Amino acid sequence: MIVCIAEKPSVAKDIAKVLGANRDCGGYMEGNGYQVTWTFGHLCELKEPHEYTPMWRAWSLSSLPMIPPRFGIKLKEDKGIEKQFTVIQTLMQAADEIINCGDAGQEGELIQRWVMQKAGARCPVKRLWINSLTPEAIREGFQTLKDQKDYQSLYEAGLSRAIGDWTLGMNATRLYTLKYGMNRQVLSIGRVQTPTLALIVNRQHEIDNFKPETYWVLTTLYRDTTFTAVMEEGDRGFKTQEEGEKALAAIRDLPFTVTEVQKKAGREAPPRLFDLTSLQVECNKKFGYSAEQTLQLIQSLYEKKVATYPRVDTTYLPDDVYPKCPQILANMTPYAGFIQPLTASGKPLQKSSKVFDNSKVTDHHAIIPTTVPVTTAALTTMEKRVYDLIARRFIGAFYPDCRFEQTTVQGEVRCEGLHAGTFDDFVPFRATGKRITDPAWRILWEKKKPAESATPASTGTGTVVGGSSADTPSDDEKPQDEERTLPAFKKGESGPHAPNLAEKQTTPPKPYTEATLLRAMETAGKLVDNDELRDALKENGIGRPSTRAAIIETLFKRNYIRRVRKSLAPTPTGIELIGLIREELLKSAELTGIWEKKLRQIERHEYEAGTFIAELKQMVTDIVNAVLQDNSNRRVPVSSTPAQ
Repeated sequence: MIVCIAEKPSVAKDIAKVLGANRDCGGYMEGNGYQVTWTFGHLCELKEPHEYTPMWRAWSLSSLPMIPPRFGIKLKEDKGIEKQFTVIQTLMQAADEIINCGDAGQEGELIQRWVMQKAGARCPVKRLWINSLTPEAIREGFQTLKDQKDYQSLYEAGLSRAIGDWTLGMNATRLYTLKYGMNRQVLSIGRVQTPTLALIVNRQHEIDNFKPETYWVLTTLYRDTTFTAVMEEGDRGFKTQEEGEKALAAIRDLPFTVTEVQKKAGREAPPRLFDLTSLQVECNKKFGYSAEQTLQLIQSLYEKKVATYPRVDTTYLPDDVYPKCPQILANMTPYAGFIQPLTASGKPLQKSSKVFDNSKVTDHHAIIPTTVPVTTAALTTMEKRVYDLIARRFIGAFYPDCRFEQTTVQGEVRCEGLHAGTFDDFVPFRATGKRITDPAWRILWEKKKPAESATPASTGTGTVVGGSSADTPSDDEKPQDEERTLPAFKKGESGPHAPNLAEKQTTPPKPYTEATLLRAMETAGKLVDNDELRDALKENGIGRPSTRAAIIETLFKRNYIRRVRKSLAPTPTGIELIGLIREELLKSAELTGIWEKKLRQIERHEYEAGTFIAELKQMVTDIVNAVLQDNSNRRVPVSSTPAQ
């Protein structure tokens, strides 16, 4: 008998249906030579400290660091888990072959490997690796099963991550609680949560310590167009009001002259497809959904078979997905108005290297719709909104670039003898404009009246895919400059104008939102807008796409951060905790990102898991010794009010 094990009952039933295992046997399905069973996520976990030695049961500084000579796993203490594990163990010990149908990622590999180890499985093991749960994908996956050995490095990376989190978390939490928490306040320290908290605390310090600077901006209105005085590089405006008013008075009654008109054609590629982080960012910006909410919603869409595997960190597709794209588009009937221009000519779909690139895809590709029509799925309003974002990005990927014309108009006001700021004898001005000449993919987000809509929004069942809040692109999907068409200026023209001097102040950094925090975690604290640079920094990001939402939720539960409207702010406890941590290894996003890079290298056979564990143990030992030698009287005040 072949035993298949999935990560949850719903996925197991989808697999069983495809395999013809239709008999419900309580805890598993059977039929056609298969037994299909399931876990409930993690059934096993690393042992608690006291399960290695009774000496580690009591929290004591003298027992640190706690480093087991060999890590062990145990079954979670839960009657439902124990009952299901008994079923799994019985099936596996009698199996001729096991097929690991766990979630196709590092965590899924770890979950099922631990269960097989605990169950004492001895037979050959194959691996199912699929990107969606459609019957077609499942059948294709079973026709191309891999040997479990092919995923050994994935398991080793997951195991190293678990051991790393246990070793640092258990030791550092006890260490800081006993040393600085006055034994009344548990100070939770984590490999990812602490540097994430440090990002928020450091941003708050930047805001609190910010000292605004006043400056003055000189503008003038000519032919209903606002021109701004061109300052030296690095200057926002005049440093003193006196200089600004001197220039204002000097040019007030003199004519404005256009000195140059430049027009430049430009193009803008469609927005990238979604990885999990960019989808969480978009949903937070557009709908205010938390990272955890978005993860749950896209996971539900995956299990309803209308979207592909969500826990991904690439925005690219492999070449072998391209032949399937016409069928995916054909089944997206609510978007027929947008798809028709792509297929009307009968030509093949555009295949851009910004979308299809095998070198940018490892285990999974970007999140896209599946061939299952969304009209057949019962989606909630929130799920429809998320699906709509994914669908429009996918359709847009096959549209041509948006074309625009960028216009820059230079002008000046000549005034002999002027000496104001950096200006002598004349003040230069500039205005820029942008005109869309071919919107192309941008029609997917154009605002239209209902009667003018380019696509039927109804799913055919009286429900709407998306909704009005998804009709326009967010900041990530818009070009940097909003469209602004300038009048037709000619070089040499001249005339009266209306100058103005405005007082401005520099503004402090903005607090993190969940969207900007996710981006900062992805790039180890370096906030960048450029997609290519962001890709390069992902290698050193802290946490994994699938775990970042949980990390943020943990910070809320520990009362280290709170929500202030849409922003995230540290609590006094969170600020105090980061303030007393002197060990940079514990709170530096950059250093933690180096760890993450090593874990990814383990996955790619470029780094040894044993070396990672040895370095980790030494690091924890060094941290313990450093804190134990601290003779200061630093303490974190007790906080009992949970954050909201």
